[in-house]
Amino acid sequence: MIMIKKLILPALLLSISIGNAQGTKTKSYELASPTGKNKIQFQLVDSAPKYAVSHGKTQLITPSDMGFTLKNNEDFSKKFDIIKVENSTFDETWEQVWGEKKKIRNHYNQMVVKLQQKSNEKRKLEIQFRAYDDGIAFRYVYPKQGTKDSIFIMDEKTTFNLKEDGKAWWIPANRENRDEYLFKDAPVSTLDTVLTPLTIESKSGLALSFHEANLTDFASMTLVNTTGTQLKSDLVPWSDGVKVRVKDMFTSSWRTLQIGEKPGDLITSYLILNLNEPNKLANTSYFKPYKYFGIWWGMHIGKYSFWESPIQGATTKRAEEYMDFTAKQGFHHLLIEGWNKGWTPAWYENKMHMFSFTKSADNFDLEKVVEYGNKKGVALIGYHETGSNLINYLKEVDDAFALYKKLGMHSVKIGHVGSKLNMKENHFGQFGVNYFRYILEKAAQYDLAVLYHESIKDTGERRTFPNMVSREAARGQEYNAWSEGNPPNHLTIIPFTRLLSGPMDFTPGIFDVEVKQGYPGKRVHGTTAQQLALYVTIYAPIQMMADLPENYEGKPALQFLKDVPTDWEDTKVLEGKIGEYITTVRKDRNSADWYLGTITNEKARDVEVSLSFLDKNASYEAQIYADAEGTDETHNPSAVAISKKTVKASDVLKLHLGGAGGTAIRFKKL
Repeated sequence: MIMIKKLILPALLLSISIGNAQGTKTKSYELASPTGKNKIQFQLVDSAPKYAVSHGKTQLITPSDMGFTLKNNEDFSKKFDIIKVENSTFDETWEQVWGEKKKIRNHYNQMVVKLQQKSNEKRKLEIQFRAYDDGIAFRYVYPKQGTKDSIFIMDEKTTFNLKEDGKAWWIPANRENRDEYLFKDAPVSTLDTVLTPLTIESKSGLALSFHEANLTDFASMTLVNTTGTQLKSDLVPWSDGVKVRVKDMFTSSWRTLQIGEKPGDLITSYLILNLNEPNKLANTSYFKPYKYFGIWWGMHIGKYSFWESPIQGATTKRAEEYMDFTAKQGFHHLLIEGWNKGWTPAWYENKMHMFSFTKSADNFDLEKVVEYGNKKGVALIGYHETGSNLINYLKEVDDAFALYKKLGMHSVKIGHVGSKLNMKENHFGQFGVNYFRYILEKAAQYDLAVLYHESIKDTGERRTFPNMVSREAARGQEYNAWSEGNPPNHLTIIPFTRLLSGPMDFTPGIFDVEVKQGYPGKRVHGTTAQQLALYVTIYAPIQMMADLPENYEGKPALQFLKDVPTDWEDTKVLEGKIGEYITTVRKDRNSADWYLGTITNEKARDVEVSLSFLDKNASYEAQIYADAEGTDETHNPSAVAISKKTVKASDVLKLHLGGAGGTAIRFKKL
């Protein structure tokens, strides 16, 4: 049952006269969040729109620029008059189809400022501001107004003038390599061009995250440091340099700033989701959150190949063996990459590679494998590697999706290896944004849930299209298979950065963290107990159990993977420091059980966990999966100590995490 309460009332909106730098008076409008925590100030200064943001008594953003530069250097950022200011408030509680929290409150005050230029064209611009208790957002709307020519946005002039410096956790906006980087920390004042979400630990002690929401038919926003602590929007361009091209109107994505008293508050902020439209899909019954096995890790460690060869990964025989294992362990989903024609040893090179999306590779029979899975109760997850050749993919996509629907398949992983789409356009530009949304809506027509790899960032569209179940969009587990690997602190950074945008297919669950069957010297830089904890600290409604079947067989720790859900009633971050450690608890949506994951960076750590989140009127059996005594990244890292104890809400658990270690706990209500 979805409980909804909507109110359209006058919001807290103040109109005041203040002096500007020139000593003249100008009208200023102030919008406060429902409890007054966060405030946005808006004014025209010399006919140019400016906004500022404060949290309590702390000013976060000093007056900052707004607007655009259009084609032929037309300045669409000044010479405005305020035509009208409208204000309202909105309050509802809505229910996620699936998610990290079942019921989400969407409560904000809104101010819409309608502007018109004094120039001959008299162009109109609407700026919509929303103030939430966990942050603020604004977007631009260029309404239909009889514009004869297409509109070309050459630059966005929005700035975020931070009042003070802070430590930023960033990855570069390198448009060739997308977003698969390790996060670094540096003062805001030293940044170049970076991707969002951009998380900042402000000198004021607040935790901030800049991002965007509801990105539709527009370019992705990156941020560039221009001077001092000023960040400026830098839209990702088309190949010809134009940032955004539209016919007669546009609506930008929401520019968002989430504000927390501590870093964990950012994780339990649902502002990005709230800024997206409600669910548009009439049918969502074909997707239920799940865990899955696959041959993926075997390919990355070099045991199998993606292409037809003596060690070909995708064969009918291997698929059936994996389905036997999947069914035996009580799971119901399997992913097989490389099942189709077109794979070669050079498939990942930057060229217009040709894949078939309907023809099976030699030694693989798609129909036979699906039929075998049906007998075993194991659903095959589809896989499309486009190689970023979208000309080829878009010709075949309807036939490919229709084939999956005919076979009763309801999930598809879609890859986009290649530095440019069609070897020409940026993944994050308007072309890419529209392509990824088009495929998502197309998949929904065929009852398919989508898992994107090498994709654009998440901006909350999973609320509108709940078939958008997860994506990569970050540096994942595979780097541990063939590179220097992910350092232990990577896992204590991404919950506060990349994961603020949405679910991630990190592919956890490696039990053989030393990767004995893999490339010499390559390994997972952490413990097996830490890998278990990732199922709680990293959120996704689908989670891979990425290791080889033989590394799970007969291992008692596999029980935690059998038990841990991927759909949650509630989420709480008990404690955490970016780059050092995090402790997260989540309540199962379909039972009274809670689950805990806690992980640390390379330093061993003692963690005290108050169990006050548990039902105060009940006792629980704590099923604890911890680093064995003396275990850390380099000492017996795959040893997991399993124990049980009865606990209640008034208890405090003392846990020891080895270096690069972790603990996973199921609290089973008695």
